[in-house]
Amino acid sequence: MQANLSTATPGATGGLEVTLTGFARALRSAGVPVTQDRTQSFLRAVAEVGADHQAGVYWAGRATLCAEPDHFPLYDKVFEAWFRGEVPRLVRSRANPPNRATPGMVEAPGGSTEGGPVQPDVVRVRASDADVLRHRDVADLTPAERAALAQLFALIRPRPPLRRSARRRPARRGSLDARATLREELRRGGEPGRLRYRRPGRRPRRVVLLIDVSGSMSSYADALLRLAHVWVRSAPLGTEVFTVGTRLTRITRALRARDPDDALKAAGEQVPDWSGGTRLGDVLGAFLDRWGQRGVARGAVVVIFSDGWERGDPAVLAAQMARLHRLAHRVVWVNPHRGKAGYRPVQGGIAAALPYCDDLLAGHSLATFAELVEVVGSA
Repeated sequence: MQANLSTATPGATGGLEVTLTGFARALRSAGVPVTQDRTQSFLRAVAEVGADHQAGVYWAGRATLCAEPDHFPLYDKVFEAWFRGEVPRLVRSRANPPNRATPGMVEAPGGSTEGGPVQPDVVRVRASDADVLRHRDVADLTPAERAALAQLFALIRPRPPLRRSARRRPARRGSLDARATLREELRRGGEPGRLRYRRPGRRPRRVVLLIDVSGSMSSYADALLRLAHVWVRSAPLGTEVFTVGTRLTRITRALRARDPDDALKAAGEQVPDWSGGTRLGDVLGAFLDRWGQRGVARGAVVVIFSDGWERGDPAVLAAQMARLHRLAHRVVWVNPHRGKAGYRPVQGGIAAALPYCDDLLAGHSLATFAELVEVVGSA
């Protein structure tokens, strides 16, 4: 399909379900018998594959909304029209056309009332500004836009990075598993059998998120905590979250709540230094002393969300970043100003920390958060 799915993500007020449900209604109006159960199955399938993947949404709809192969050509036409933003005419004979327009559908001009001649329906695809919202700086959003953006965080699906496990697993290739091979021959009464192999397994690697909640980062704190909540919910045993400012606070347990608003409220009650100063070097040193050497930082992917403003000595931050770089598997620094035109990492804190970072990423919009998730997942 050539449709552009990015234009079909939820609008600032409608949400993702409105766009996908509108597509199901458009398909039903075009002649495909889409039931309410099929629509709900479609929504669940899209939630599994992720709405950011065009091909995944296409096949999710085709598998759940089409009852027979004869519906496939019509499904392709409606899918392309709905997600591209065109206005095609899709005609279906109906004895009793509805008296009111279905959301996302507008009856053709001159349409009749009940009992009159049947007129074709015009499928009008509603343009969505959600793609614009995904790329907007979260610091510049209005309260209504922030509420709409909060719904879009459900589309982010972090996957944990993997590391080699000490435990070996059966495999088709690898090193010879002498014990398994011998047991196989004993079961066969001494007759030669198939050779058994094994190789190291894979297990999730821990992810540690350090979120700067100082005054200069206050406009990004809500979005970053929502991102952290998504991360904790996806891997509750393999994710640790701390806030940094003038002191270090562990908020992992608070973010394990199912509802995002409840989780953020619980986390806010635990953090005593909201919108305060920034002493990254001292706080990072406290993190490494308590949680680093023999704790969660060793072998983990550590993500630091901060703009790099440091009230303390940048040399202290550089020394602690060097310690962290030796302990962690990978250090990722996420700066909300990184994606802005003309930005250069010349502040004292970020300049001192940059030599010990494996990645320096932008972190000012939902699109950059999705990019961060991919970087961490492939670490």
